[in-house]
Amino acid sequence: MIRPDYEGGSIVNLMRSLGDACGASVPLPYAPLRDLKVSLLDTARNIVLLVIDGLGYNYLQRHGAGGHLHGHLHSRLTSVFPSTTASAVTTYLSGLAPQQHALTGWHMYFSELDAIAAVLPLRPRGTGEFDAPPGTLSRRLFGHAPFVDRILRRATFVSPQFIAGSEFNLYHSGRAAVRGYRTLADLFGQMAATVRESTEPSYVYAYYAELDTLAHIHGVASDKLAAQFAALDAAFGDFLAAIADTDTVVLACADHGFIDSPPERRIDLAQHPELAAMLARPLCGERRVVYCYVKPEEGNRFEAYVREVFSERIDLFSGRELIDQGWFGPGEADPRLAARIGDYVLVMRDNWTLLDWVDGEKRYEQLGVHAGVSADEMYVPLVLARCGA
Repeated sequence: MIRPDYEGGSIVNLMRSLGDACGASVPLPYAPLRDLKVSLLDTARNIVLLVIDGLGYNYLQRHGAGGHLHGHLHSRLTSVFPSTTASAVTTYLSGLAPQQHALTGWHMYFSELDAIAAVLPLRPRGTGEFDAPPGTLSRRLFGHAPFVDRILRRATFVSPQFIAGSEFNLYHSGRAAVRGYRTLADLFGQMAATVRESTEPSYVYAYYAELDTLAHIHGVASDKLAAQFAALDAAFGDFLAAIADTDTVVLACADHGFIDSPPERRIDLAQHPELAAMLARPLCGERRVVYCYVKPEEGNRFEAYVREVFSERIDLFSGRELIDQGWFGPGEADPRLAARIGDYVLVMRDNWTLLDWVDGEKRYEQLGVHAGVSADEMYVPLVLARCGA
């Protein structure tokens, strides 16, 4: 079981160091990243952060030897808990740990709406849409400032075209300019153009999602994932060459890694009607870290059932226990956090997953999964390259 290293070895600490390098008026409330010299960053004209969704440290070690990303590997970091996009990318976009930003997984129960929603697209679980004017949901549900609004540098977001204008993305892009891209070549072309067009110290945040998509569908060991990683690695090398004469520090990191969970390692709640009857609402969170809202009178029976039936597959915690133990981050928790992780949190062992379905929900297979506390999910690479000057 790998817990986040919030004392100096996690993506939270990376964002503290980036905030310092980019002139944050108030330092983020975490330790700086150990072994990263801020002077290397704060003297550079341009600082580029590329977040590669799903690129685990162990995957890079196994598949990247001799490549450009591996050749510039600086260190191994931990993600946050849970090790999933909704929580970790929000850390990159806010500079905050989940303890403070309170976005805790793909599906979350929002007491403000009395509804379960998919966080990144901000839509209800199942069917339909929320009846709310554009921009109002994010302002109501997110209580944190964007990272780019904390720093003094001119900022640019380079995002996939299909999410560049999403409510989640627009909220977190703050005052930054937003540039959309459609292809891998376009991603690095937009990044290079942003660096070259800069007339003042700049910060560029870029996000690449395709590895995550392929890993979910085809699995970590698939040829399709390996081919896309090879294309990404080559494009990264070309990008470094294209900006070689600029004064730029390029960092590449990730939100999480992956493991495979084959069908025989999946627990479907429909096969456990007694347990389902104890729940006050559908499961929330992720297949690897599950938030359970239990009927008030069923707490003892719920605990007994999980421990008896799933003793080899699931670790059971109360939500309060994980907050108090600092799994979501150090410091005082956002007051909404407890309500967003349920009464109990089920942390899946090995490569087990737990899932349920609601009416109107499109059913889908996932071979590759993440959010858990295995080394392959929790460890992410920090790649660092200095170009010019």
